[in-house]
Amino acid sequence: MTDSEADYVAYSRWWDVYFFVVAAANAVALFGSGESAARELIAAGAIAGMMIVHATIGWRAVRGPEGPLPITVLAGQMALFLVAASTVPMASWLLFAVVPLTFQLAPVRLAIGAVLLVTLVPTVVDVVTGQGDAKRDLMISLISAASGIWLGLWIIRVIEQSKGRAALIAELEATRAQLARLSHEAGVTAERTRLAGEIHDTLAQGFTSIITLIQASDPELRDERLALAVRTAKENLAESRAIVAALSPSALASGLLDSVRRQASRFTEETGVQAGFRVTGESRDLPTPAEVVLLRATQEALTNVRRHARANEVAVLLAYAPGSVRIAVRDDGCGFDPAGPGGFGLRGMRQRAEQVGGTLTVRSDPDTGTTIELEVPA
Repeated sequence: MTDSEADYVAYSRWWDVYFFVVAAANAVALFGSGESAARELIAAGAIAGMMIVHATIGWRAVRGPEGPLPITVLAGQMALFLVAASTVPMASWLLFAVVPLTFQLAPVRLAIGAVLLVTLVPTVVDVVTGQGDAKRDLMISLISAASGIWLGLWIIRVIEQSKGRAALIAELEATRAQLARLSHEAGVTAERTRLAGEIHDTLAQGFTSIITLIQASDPELRDERLALAVRTAKENLAESRAIVAALSPSALASGLLDSVRRQASRFTEETGVQAGFRVTGESRDLPTPAEVVLLRATQEALTNVRRHARANEVAVLLAYAPGSVRIAVRDDGCGFDPAGPGGFGLRGMRQRAEQVGGTLTVRSDPDTGTTIELEVPA
């Protein structure tokens, strides 16, 4: 239930209380009207019937959607009011409850017509019975009708204004939440950029310096220990560059498809292992959070292959479906136990997938290698 709907329900409850108080007070006052006991009982019974109708289905009709029920309830309530007012004229004071109820149950034009009808009941009774002052009651009826219509229109305006304010408040809250999210994303991007710069300026350049110094002292790398040091430094340099690429906000500058293709090509260049890339479906722009999750999953999956899989071949698939987009990275390496605790990379992928309503699937065994699939709704 929205805030505006909740406000309207609370507002309607006060009108329920008002209706029951006016009806009960009018029913009690009838017994001092001077009419016969039989007529007083009939009028009181009609008013009691109105209270029962409102207590059972009337309040639902007021709060429910437009349809036949509100009009049916209004017709029943007006019939009971006509019985009460025509039997004991004092029951006409029940108009103070009937008029607001009419505007709550019927469209404006129909409600105005109904109010005009019920306010003329005392005058009609005077004319039919030949009792009372028809001119005086007609004047009172016209004044009652005018004031009742004004009251009903005022009630409708108040309700519309309340709903409008509630909608405005909801819109402002949504805007504030969006601004907070954008501010958070900007802060995360800034921190990622800072970390990428730190890694590039320290670790990556340090590994490059180590490789350069070793090769300067032994260009042919005849010493196996120096050759091992160079290989290790190159592997860590490649991983540092992969981390910088993952943290850099420019990784998605050319779109998800080109970014994933570049990751596969870079993997082949850095490891010598062939990484095929394939696209299915019709590519399209996705929300930035979804693209970031898919790209990070590709980078993390390829990093895991580089570190652990000892694979001879890797395949990367980007599949566009009508309601989702899926990235799959498959290798023919040594595999691992998917039921195990897993590393930080897999946990991070799963957490990022959950943030955008996606799912991560991992299949692995020593015979067929590993397949990591991440699918997000988009």
